[in-house]
Amino acid sequence: MQYEEYKRLYNELNTAADVERLSSQYDERMLDSLFTQKTTREVKKRFYMVKNASGKMLKEWNKGKSIMELSRKYNFPPILTAMFIFQEDGASKKEFWAYIRDPTLLESEETADEVREAVKNDIVYSPAANDRQRDRGIWGEGLLHEWLDGQGITYRTENDLRGTEFTKTPDCLLDKPVIYEGHKIFWVESKASFGDNTEFRFNARKQLVPYTQLFGPGLVVYWVGCLDDLECPKDVYVCDISVMEKKLERIEDE
Repeated sequence: MQYEEYKRLYNELNTAADVERLSSQYDERMLDSLFTQKTTREVKKRFYMVKNASGKMLKEWNKGKSIMELSRKYNFPPILTAMFIFQEDGASKKEFWAYIRDPTLLESEETADEVREAVKNDIVYSPAANDRQRDRGIWGEGLLHEWLDGQGITYRTENDLRGTEFTKTPDCLLDKPVIYEGHKIFWVESKASFGDNTEFRFNARKQLVPYTQLFGPGLVVYWVGCLDDLECPKDVYVCDISVMEKKLERIEDE
């Protein structure tokens, strides 16, 4: 995706309703991923500022403002807004998440209805959102295995490598290196997030560059999309779902 289109789309994704509205033009997995990334980044910036207002939010809630009204007022995800209110009111984190998973545990039916509404409107921090993110990761890894298996490329997975001497392990460590678009690669990493500059820099620092130091050059695939002009570190190559149409070349034994 070109940066100009990405920036326009990123700026438009401000609420769950925007994800639904734009789903007729863009892949829903990509929109969900990009909205999640934007929301979690904003939460990270504003978390403690909003948390410091927990006492004020509890007073407003006790006076009749709903969780959703407070979520909109403080421009913060509904479930996290509810978490601050409940914890300020004495609930433990464990108790709060139990209420999120099962609002019938709450004594007040009115409060239970508010929690249900918060869960319904939070597409980033709800249990259903966690399930979608997990399923997206499984979907991406499934595509990666399909791509490699379909070409007869053998590899070890992250699970296969668990407990070995390696401190970090990619999703697929190839048994033998192959040629990808003229480059020798030794591993492939699957990402179900959108590869924008922030995400890619984080992945490169935490995983991709260390992989090159341990195993050599490799490929990362952002299945829901990525920017066209990412600045790649040495020996890291990037593609999106179009990788499914690309062929790998075996290297003849010397």
